[in-house]
Amino acid sequence: MVLSKTTSQTDVSVHSTFASRYVQCSLPRFKIPENSIPKEAAFQIINDELMLDGNPRLNLASFVTTWMEPECDKLIMASINKNYVDMDEYPVTTELQNRCVNMIAHMFNAPLGDGEAAVGVGTVGSSEAIMLAGLAFKRKWQNKMKQLGKPHDKPNIVTGANVQVCWEKFARYFEVELKEVKLSDGYYVMDPEKAVEMVDENTICVAAILGSTLNGEFEDVKKLNDLLMKKNEETGWDTPIHVDAASGGFIAPFLYPELEWDFRLPLVKSINVSGHKYGLVYAGIGWVIWRSKEDLPDELIFHINYLGADQPTFTLNFSKGSSQVIAQYYQLIRLGYEGYRNIMENCQENAMVLKEGLEKTGRFNIVSKDNGVPLVAFSLKDNSRHNEFEVSDMLRRFGWIVPAYTMPPDAQHVTVLRVVIREDFSRTLAERLVADIQKVLQELDLLPARVTEKLAATTATTAVEEHPPAVIKKTAIEVQREITAAWRKMVADKKKTNGVC
Repeated sequence: MVLSKTTSQTDVSVHSTFASRYVQCSLPRFKIPENSIPKEAAFQIINDELMLDGNPRLNLASFVTTWMEPECDKLIMASINKNYVDMDEYPVTTELQNRCVNMIAHMFNAPLGDGEAAVGVGTVGSSEAIMLAGLAFKRKWQNKMKQLGKPHDKPNIVTGANVQVCWEKFARYFEVELKEVKLSDGYYVMDPEKAVEMVDENTICVAAILGSTLNGEFEDVKKLNDLLMKKNEETGWDTPIHVDAASGGFIAPFLYPELEWDFRLPLVKSINVSGHKYGLVYAGIGWVIWRSKEDLPDELIFHINYLGADQPTFTLNFSKGSSQVIAQYYQLIRLGYEGYRNIMENCQENAMVLKEGLEKTGRFNIVSKDNGVPLVAFSLKDNSRHNEFEVSDMLRRFGWIVPAYTMPPDAQHVTVLRVVIREDFSRTLAERLVADIQKVLQELDLLPARVTEKLAATTATTAVEEHPPAVIKKTAIEVQREITAAWRKMVADKKKTNGVC
């Protein structure tokens, strides 16, 4: 019996990868193939497909870190096979996580005594951190209402309409009513006065955003705290505050140390922050810190011993990698206050370079603020012919990924473009982006206003058919809203036709 195969049958690695049958013939996409393939072919097939992804460094839509020092990359790869939850097996990794929690708690001015350990936990991101903080608020509110003999089945949470989608997920998944403060023209963050007006006895907390996803602006947590304290005194309630510092938590302590937004305010009971944003770690790490042990109900903490010693755990998931925790510790001790301050100042300066370059074109309104997360949000002064979605689409030809989006209610008629300035976005890139935007504008000026013309023609035809003698004249805002709606429909239709069959 012949057990060996000929070289042509096995396609061993002496053959060129690109001359092999594995690269010439397609593999099944949605089923596991029957036979194995050489490791070189598997690598090359996947690597070739990934080339069609966007360049992470040019992805200006994302707040997430896309570059770390080579030394930290080595630490990440060395610990990539460690399961973070195996605390008894990896006690040093657990110790590094605890150090990170305490460092961040002190950075947020937690009222800790000498030798007192901070209360907090590492998560896979701010979404999980917010879920955990929200659960703590809900359980604490339920316990209080039970003691008072009052109904505890209709909790609510007050936020601005500018919150990230994870807050909507928390409300829906854990059956909490989400009461949103609507936005308005020129004011794209939560109004503290309106927020406090919406608070009632069933409000488990008010969520303030330190660094809005929409325009980077910091909400006025100090004013919210003062107004809420006054209402609590008048009503006898004890409604607390949670600060969603996903983007701004690693910015404010270094750029605006005098700004009161953290545990210096008595009603702030918990804070979340994304280590993978301006904490300067790759995607997959977040943190939630509580003011004290009293703010985290003990019944939410589980104790397990089947991995070795007794281990307390308060997470939504179980297994996860240790690499990002180790990377966060690296950044904290590597950079220190000096390093973080220098990086944040540099990001802010590059944001100003981009902002000034856009202003010089004379074509944009700047929607973002100078103080806050280093980003630039801007909209066209005149979008009667072409809009922000077209600018975003054409910038992809130059490799740039710049998102265009509409604001939440009641400012949904406003469309903006947003550029997030990260550590790896240099002044040279900022200047190049401005130049490419100018090229896009020049090209758009030469193109017919496709969406606008179609919309105007449809509107005119309908008006003539229904009211022949009447002349309908729309305001600029009405026209802008219709154009935005038509463009969004066109983009949605396009996505439908590009789906996988």
